[in-house]
Amino acid sequence: MTWPVTFAAPWALVGLVLVPGLAAAYRMVRARRSARRAELATLGFAPVGPDAATGPESSVRRRWRGRLVPTALALTLLLLILAAARPQATVPDLRREGTVILAVDTSSSMTATDVAPTRMVAAREAAKAFVARQPPTIRIGVVSFGDNGVVLQAPTAVQADVLTAIDRLTPQGGTSLGQGIFASLKAIAGGKLAITEEQLKGNIEDLDIGYYGSSAIVLLSDGQDTSRLDPLPLVQLAAGAGVKIHTVGLGDPAGTTVTVDGFTAATRLDEAMLTAVADATGGRYLAAPNEQALTDVYGSIDLAVTSTPVHTEISALFAAAALLVLVAAAATSIMRTGRVI
Repeated sequence: MTWPVTFAAPWALVGLVLVPGLAAAYRMVRARRSARRAELATLGFAPVGPDAATGPESSVRRRWRGRLVPTALALTLLLLILAAARPQATVPDLRREGTVILAVDTSSSMTATDVAPTRMVAAREAAKAFVARQPPTIRIGVVSFGDNGVVLQAPTAVQADVLTAIDRLTPQGGTSLGQGIFASLKAIAGGKLAITEEQLKGNIEDLDIGYYGSSAIVLLSDGQDTSRLDPLPLVQLAAGAGVKIHTVGLGDPAGTTVTVDGFTAATRLDEAMLTAVADATGGRYLAAPNEQALTDVYGSIDLAVTSTPVHTEISALFAAAALLVLVAAAATSIMRTGRVI
């Protein structure tokens, strides 16, 4: 909790004048009672008091006990007045939040069966499991990339929409990791991202697309890039924008074959490329040799825990403190005199 505390109803603080007023009135009543007791004692109608019989140490203890309950009652009144003024404080709200883009390779190589039943089917099911585990504070988007990158679903907290987009992932064409990363960055930036290939060939540090430190890209692919667009400048652009790219390798490094339109082509997992992409942005590369491992990989991706200042009312804390003080005062009075007050 961050101080100072503010009050939503500061006019209620006027009631604080009651505390010293009642304290002064109580002292006057006590003084009159003592004077009256002394007057009666001189006439032989009342004892001088316990102090004379029990000594100075007992006198101090008795006076302290006699003031304990009134002091507690005054503190209770003070706390209740503060609660009525509706105190508010800024407290940190820790939560996992941000934007995650699921960038899924939808090239023809995703029809390979080295991950049963196929790479594509396994990727869809694992992606759905990942979405189901996320809290509502995580906005998730879906990007499909083959020869080009397409934003199938802009970042949203509506998980049903994300799952629908995942079901639309269909393998075809080649693989362009650069297009997938570009489409993902565009989705994170809200579609406001225009970069030419000429700019990417220049000094990446001169390109400013903004900072998105609470965003991450989970890129799932076999890593075999078939595009002329170099993905590494886009990776550097993501790193400069504070976006981590976690890469998930899907397939067998030893390679396999796929048949597309009657033609057989070789495909293998390029772990070196996927590792380089992840390392450049501070992300992680994780291998998923089968469907179960792929599901486990998604579950192991850590999303940042952020602390968001939240201005919240804490009247209940003051009221609870007043109740505790009042109960303690009543208990003390009962043990001392056998009555509440």
